Amino acid sequence: MRAIVIESARGRTAVGSVPEPVAPADGVVVRVMATGLCRSDWHAWAGHDSDVVFPHVPGHELAGIVVETGPDVRDWKPGDRVTVPFVCGCGRCEWCRSGNAQVCPDQQQPGFTHAGSFAEYVALHAADANLVAIPDGVEFATAASLGCRFATAYRALAARARVQEGEWVTVIGAGGVGLSAVMIARAIGARTIAVDRNPEALAVAEEIGAEHTLLAGDGIDIPTAVSALTGGGSHVSVDAVGSEQTSADGVLSLRRRGRHVQIGLLPAVEGRPRVPMDRVIAWELDVLGSHGMSARDYPPLMAFVEQGALQPQLLIQRTIGLAEAAELLPRFDTATVAGMTMIDPAR
Repeated sequence: MRAIVIESARGRTAVGSVPEPVAPADGVVVRVMATGLCRSDWHAWAGHDSDVVFPHVPGHELAGIVVETGPDVRDWKPGDRVTVPFVCGCGRCEWCRSGNAQVCPDQQQPGFTHAGSFAEYVALHAADANLVAIPDGVEFATAASLGCRFATAYRALAARARVQEGEWVTVIGAGGVGLSAVMIARAIGARTIAVDRNPEALAVAEEIGAEHTLLAGDGIDIPTAVSALTGGGSHVSVDAVGSEQTSADGVLSLRRRGRHVQIGLLPAVEGRPRVPMDRVIAWELDVLGSHGMSARDYPPLMAFVEQGALQPQLLIQRTIGLAEAAELLPRFDTATVAGMTMIDPAR
């Protein structure tokens, strides 16, 4: 089959021919109909994830059609339209049994712990615990857009930060996950501020409901600007980028007793990125992590999408083929992106 293959960390990335996957005993093989290109995939290319073994096929946001099932699979059959969280739990441990597969200690992640979805087919583990049915009225690209960025943002705001109607939410980074957070916060009834260095991304954020936008750079002090707009700081901040600066800006943008949610991955800086813990302590701030969403939590989100209450498809900026994706991946961290990039492996 055709697939994007990364030869080594920060190495050559190209479309090649690799063997088709075989369904694990408890898993399935899915024909990939749509898969998202995400900053997390760039982290895999850059060698920031110790689980990645090269040569490697990346890709973790996907939707498609089941074409093969393992002998232990009970709930799925060939022809089923499915998507999957980017964190696949084992289905057996206490975390999976309690509905928190996103922190399963024995988790599998397509595109990280095994070959991913930048390919015509992908194998997925523990299918009965992890697959999510796609309603007939939801397109494959829309379902794939939920897999990492949208689902993570949904759980970050609804379950982790527990955003309430009328609260201020500052979202730092208006890429795929940041724009998802803006859309979701607006749907909840929160007032949103979007921060980014890309004017085009901020224009999209405004279109989907951001009440204010702030163009990062040029010496602007983000926490001071947020405090002025909100009368003392946000109730909730989201770092959707993942850097020492954006994380600190998020924490310092909060009002007293505020909640910061860290979504963007933070590569080590001198051991660990520094966080303004003096402010966290003095103002009794909550610092929360958000690492995806388990399959058990998908049905309400999928229902909102099917009903049109949430429209993640509006965040898809473009659809490209495998060859173009292979060229884009190594420079995705610096690419000017105003929304999500979707890959169609058939192109």
